[in-house]
Amino acid sequence: MPAAPSWTIRSLLPDDLNDLLDLQAQCFGEDFLESAEVYARRLASDHQQSLGIACERTRALRAYAAAYWSDPGKVTPFDGDFLPPRAHQPVLYLHDVSVAPEWSGRGAAGALLGALFQRARARGVRQAALVSVQGSQAYWARHGFTRRAVTDPQQQRHLLSYGEDAAYMVAPL
Repeated sequence: MPAAPSWTIRSLLPDDLNDLLDLQAQCFGEDFLESAEVYARRLASDHQQSLGIACERTRALRAYAAAYWSDPGKVTPFDGDFLPPRAHQPVLYLHDVSVAPEWSGRGAAGALLGALFQRARARGVRQAALVSVQGSQAYWARHGFTRRAVTDPQQQRHLLSYGEDAAYMVAPL
C-alpha cells in the first residue's frame, strides 16, 4: 500500500461545494446525489459541523463528513435541509461521509469521525446518529452504531426517502 497522504482536517466551507459534490458522485453513485442548492444551504447553516480533509500538497478536498447538531430520532430526508437549530441539541447527526476512492483504507474516515466525536463530547453531546445506506450497516457497527427503530410517522417517511434498506443507527459518544 502506498504511503498515507499528508492531510489537514478543517471545517467545510461554501468554497468546497464543487469538490464535495464531486466526491459525493464518486462515492455514492447517481441514486444518492443530493443537489448543489441543498448542500449550499447546509454549509451555510449555523449549526452544521461538517469537516473535510484536504491534501496538503494540492489543497484539494479528498474526504468530508457532513454533520450537524440534531435531536434524537430526527432524520434528515434525502436531499433535504438540515433541521433548524435550537439552543442545545443533544445529538451529532452524521449526514454522510465520503472519501475519494484513491484514499480508501488510509484512515481518512476514521480521522473525520474522531474529530467530530471529540468536538461533540467537548460540547456535552453524548450520542451520534445517522442513516446507513447502500449496505453500510456493518461498517457503522464497527464504529459502535446500532440500529434503532424509528417510530414517528414523519421520520419514517424521511428514512424511507433513502430506500428500503436504509437504517437509522445511533452510537454513544
